[in-house]
Amino acid sequence: MQFRSEFTPKPFPVKIKITERILLVGSCFTEQIGKKLAANKFKILENPNGILFNPVSIAKAIKSYTKENIFSENELFYYNELWASKAHHTRFSHPEKLQTLQNINIEFKRAADFIQTADWILITLGSAFVYEWKDIEPENSYENVAANCHKIPTDKFNRRLLNPLEIVSILEDMQHSVRSLNPNAKFIFTVSPVRHLREGFIENNRSKAALIHAVHELTNNLDIFYFPAYELIIDDLRDYRFFAEDLVHPNYAATNYVWEKFVPAVIDEPSQQLMKEINEINAAVNHKPFNPTSTSHKKFMQINFEKVVMLSQKYPHLDLSNELQFFDRSHH
Repeated sequence: MQFRSEFTPKPFPVKIKITERILLVGSCFTEQIGKKLAANKFKILENPNGILFNPVSIAKAIKSYTKENIFSENELFYYNELWASKAHHTRFSHPEKLQTLQNINIEFKRAADFIQTADWILITLGSAFVYEWKDIEPENSYENVAANCHKIPTDKFNRRLLNPLEIVSILEDMQHSVRSLNPNAKFIFTVSPVRHLREGFIENNRSKAALIHAVHELTNNLDIFYFPAYELIIDDLRDYRFFAEDLVHPNYAATNYVWEKFVPAVIDEPSQQLMKEINEINAAVNHKPFNPTSTSHKKFMQINFEKVVMLSQKYPHLDLSNELQFFDRSHH
């Protein structure tokens, strides 16, 4: 008896190589995939503005990296004893104004540098709802969209659902900005499987439908791809066992399942082989010895040190400095 309909995403016609640079922007699901790519030694930069959910804020953030205009003090606001930015997540907020600005601009400069040579931009859209500040008279129609509400009361915002055509237009504009600077950049879109139930059950489905519709319109263009993370969790796994206690975020098992489908579909074969070797080293680093002073453990450390040396000589682009230090320090 079959209890679920498993599906396997189609392999991409062009795949990611481990030597390529990947910028990841979007919802918290982006960060989970980012962690796994980083553990496998991919060159990534993840959420330079912090977690973002709506297409307007994601597009604005990515476009800002192509302009290289650093943030200034007058773009910050003070609320709840913290200085914050309307374009950033709360992780940048700080009681000191200059510290907030410094945190923002350090990440911004890294992003502006990274995007010039990024091979891939992986974007995870979370919600088609936007929250518009009531106190801002917008110069253009999206000027007053909040990237994060910073726990400010909802009566300070108008909530609005973007329609699919608007989303297509916003994301196409962003894509043109990137391509004018970096013509070789390729895009992967995913829709976050995190359910935004605070908006309401029906509203969450309308929001996800608008995002999915818009992204599929975009994938008709060259070098724009869709990875079905949303469908893998909502349609394939389809079970609350695969969600965290809040019943809206996919749990560790669900994220691993998506990753297992992501690798063969999106990453090229030589990189997959190298990832197996990297995983063996990661497992050795995380190994808890029964007796750290034993001869057998020292031998284990020596063998792995030699493995890492060989791997770093064979693949000089890999940064294995932490692993070299770990095994070198421990086997002496």
